[in-house]
Amino acid sequence: MAGRRFGSTAVSSTAPATPGLSDEALIADILSGGGGEFESLVRSHQSGVYAFLLRMVRNPEEAADLTQEVFVKVFSNLEQFNPQYRFKTWLYRIAANAAVDRRRRARKDRGLTHVDSADESGPSQLRSSRPGPHEFFSALETRDRLQGALSEMPPAYRQVILLRYQNEMRYDEIARVTRLPIGTVKNRIFRAREMLKRALA
Repeated sequence: MAGRRFGSTAVSSTAPATPGLSDEALIADILSGGGGEFESLVRSHQSGVYAFLLRMVRNPEEAADLTQEVFVKVFSNLEQFNPQYRFKTWLYRIAANAAVDRRRRARKDRGLTHVDSADESGPSQLRSSRPGPHEFFSALETRDRLQGALSEMPPAYRQVILLRYQNEMRYDEIARVTRLPIGTVKNRIFRAREMLKRALA
């Protein structure tokens, strides 16, 4: 299709998308053949996607490979994007699915059939006087401990806490990314917060 160009781009690039255009407007421009370049979307979002995938798969090379796979899939299916929602929501749904698929393949290769699942039982409205995840994410001295705590967290919980606090998504956006009821999203985020608090106390 005219106007759609996609080349190789390094994961480390952080250049912004086309100035003055939102992601959604840029996609419309690309699809209409207006000259917009898909690389602008890649440059704008690949660092965030890579950081998300790195914490999900815990392997830099796999995260880099998955990041490229995600953007190839986005490029190949750009016509399917629904402008009713934010591009970022759609993008991270694809990234989350890629991480889940990679984890399933890894477990299958090891001869395991059980896929990690989240325990939705237990109280969902407990209160704590300890600092919340915002403080932990912003405090430099906790970075190493936070990374370790995230690595030990079940993937289902790690996914939602990263989407919420690293990628600053709303609950309804996380629900669309994960295809979970919003109540389940809130419960998982609460339980993930408690896991982090206990690990970092």
